[in-house]
Amino acid sequence: MRLLHADGQTVHVAYCTNVHPGEDLDTIIGQLDRFAVPVRHHLGSDLLGLGLWLSAPVARDLASDPRQTDRLRTALDARGLEVVTLNGFPYRGFQDEVVKHRVYHPDWTEPSRLAYTTDLTEVLARLLPDDAARGSISTLPLGWRHPWFGDRQVLAAEQFDRLADHLHALRGRTGREIRVGVEPEPGCVIETSTELVDRMAGWDEDVLGVCLDLCHLAVGFEDAAVAVPRLAAAGRQVVKAQVSAALHVEHPGDEATRLALGAFDEDRFLHQTRAPGPGEPGLLRARDDLGDALGGIRPLEPRPGGTERPWRVHFHVPLGQAPEPPLAATTDDLRHSLDVLVGGETALTDHLEVETYTWTVVPETVRPTDDAALAASIAGELAWLRDTLIDLGLKETA
Repeated sequence: MRLLHADGQTVHVAYCTNVHPGEDLDTIIGQLDRFAVPVRHHLGSDLLGLGLWLSAPVARDLASDPRQTDRLRTALDARGLEVVTLNGFPYRGFQDEVVKHRVYHPDWTEPSRLAYTTDLTEVLARLLPDDAARGSISTLPLGWRHPWFGDRQVLAAEQFDRLADHLHALRGRTGREIRVGVEPEPGCVIETSTELVDRMAGWDEDVLGVCLDLCHLAVGFEDAAVAVPRLAAAGRQVVKAQVSAALHVEHPGDEATRLALGAFDEDRFLHQTRAPGPGEPGLLRARDDLGDALGGIRPLEPRPGGTERPWRVHFHVPLGQAPEPPLAATTDDLRHSLDVLVGGETALTDHLEVETYTWTVVPETVRPTDDAALAASIAGELAWLRDTLIDLGLKETA
């Protein structure tokens, strides 16, 4: 989908295909008919955007054989689909039985991460619609926080320098502008907007920006009205925003609440959990997974004599489908963040991607049971986002 902002910018809306397993080109093309085309039909749109996820082996094959990339581009065009953004965070196996910390490997100290990302830039340059102003790729926030010593920061900085050189050369060679956005995530080397500004100080500001995941922002109890200006002041463009809601737990000590939370404590993905700490604003109490918060070696309990504080859980809650009470979603924060990003006189990003990769692990009562149900669920999320953007003053064009 495309919407027009009052400032004249085209805002591209897509859904991220990392919700689907598939690590070869034939499977990926088959998924266009199984999911993407039905989603487009549900929406009644002539054009649907995909935030395409390509595993490292597929990206390598496509980058080394442009004819295969052109085959994918032809398949997209024939089905009324377009790609302006790629998800370059998961390297491979994102819908494996257990992912957890594996999603952070290889990290940005390893040459394979740079090679994967440059492969993606080559592929995206050929997939971009002719009339698209630019392309975007999201990537992990350097790596998981342990271990991350000074030498690793130096290695990562050197690799991002090489990436920036490649992006500038690609623009000169193809005429296509592609920017890479580092995506802050709880538990990683870069968890917050402040850490991003610090860690990326001195890095190329033209082609290296931020992918702002609005679920991650909410889990960190960050306010977009503060975070986005902070990034802008440091020269970091929001090259892409991932539109997703987190799980909000108002009374984590309540027995019924903890019982309900058990349905979200699953084995595939990591669900980092945060709660405001006492004292200094922004100081959070943290656990690396929901199970650790509920009953690990150090459960995330209220401090003795302290007041109960809400939790935020890194679980991408489907848009427009808040969980049953006593749980909730950070939908109000999400609307506020969208208002900050695209509700003003100028759109501060032109790429919005719905990234609910959790459809396979949501509680069974709301989990899609087949391909048709999943397509309808994804379409419902995109319709929610479209309606929200129209309420903010944007107009649908395609």
